[in-house]
Amino acid sequence: MDTNILLESGTNELEILEFTLADNHYGINVAKIREILQYQPVTPVPNTHPSVEGIFMPRDTMITVINLRQCLGLPEADEEGLFIITNFNKLDIAFHVDQVIGIHRVSWEEIIKPDSTINSQDGSISTGVIKMENKLVVILDFESIVSGISPETGLRTSDVDNMVERERSDSTILIAEDSPLLSKLITDCLRKAGYDKLVINNDGQEAWDKLCEYKAAGNAFDKIQCIITDIEMPRMDGHRLTKLVKTDDDLKNIPLIIFSSLVNEEMRRKGEQLGADAQLTKPEIGQLVDAIDHLIDHAASK
Repeated sequence: MDTNILLESGTNELEILEFTLADNHYGINVAKIREILQYQPVTPVPNTHPSVEGIFMPRDTMITVINLRQCLGLPEADEEGLFIITNFNKLDIAFHVDQVIGIHRVSWEEIIKPDSTINSQDGSISTGVIKMENKLVVILDFESIVSGISPETGLRTSDVDNMVERERSDSTILIAEDSPLLSKLITDCLRKAGYDKLVINNDGQEAWDKLCEYKAAGNAFDKIQCIITDIEMPRMDGHRLTKLVKTDDDLKNIPLIIFSSLVNEEMRRKGEQLGADAQLTKPEIGQLVDAIDHLIDHAASK
C-alpha cells in the first residue's frame, strides 16, 4: 500500500482507512498499514490473550492476529473478513476486521478528540472521531489495544523504573503528546532524569501556540531548550509542528525530538526532511533521556 502521503511535507493532513466491525465504522492511520490481505486460516497458540486469534506466516514472516471484534466486545462474525497488516512500535500485527470501505484524506483539524467521558487515562481505545456525511468514524488507538494485550510492547516502564536519580537540570522541555497516559509516563521519566521544568501540551497546536507566545516575548530560545513531539495528534500533528519550528528563524535552533510509535524507516525519512534533530519509537523511552542530554549540550555549545 502506498503510504507516501502529505505528512512528508508537514501539511497537517493524513489518510485514514475506514473499515467496519458489526456495521460500526472505524479508522486507522494509513501510515501504520503495510498491506491488506484476505482472511487466512491461523494457528491458535495456547495460553494467549483471548483477543489473540493465533499466528500465520505470509511470505515467511510470522504475524500475530488480533480479533478486533473481541477487543471491542462485539459478537463474533459469520463472514471471514480481512486482515489489516500493520507496523508500529517495531511490530508487525494483523487486525481481523469485517470490511474495508476506503481511504479518506483529512486534516488533523477535522479530528475531534473524545472528551473525558469516553477517554479515560487508563484505557480508552479511541484517539479521535471524524464526522463523514451521516456517520461517525471512530479512530482506534491501536497502540493501546496491543499494549493492553501485551504490556511489554508499549512504553518500557522498566527503563524508567531502573533509571538512576540524577542532578536537577535548569533546562526546560516542551512536550506535545495527546495521550494522558503516555504524557504522564514521559514526564515521570524526565523528572526522574532531573528534568523538572516541563511545559506539557495536549497536541501540536497547543504547543505551537505556546512557542509563538514565547517568540512574541522575544525569549523563545531562553524559555525552551528542547521540544518532544508525538506524530499523531488532533488539530496539529507532530510533523506539521516540526515543519513550523524548523522553518522559523527564531525557533529553528531549539532541538526537536519526534517520539512516536510511527517512527519506521519511511517516517524517519520524512522527519529528517522536516528537520527533526532525533527520532525515537515509544518502546525506546530509555534512550529518550540520552537524546535530550546530547541535543541540549550540543545546542548550548553553539
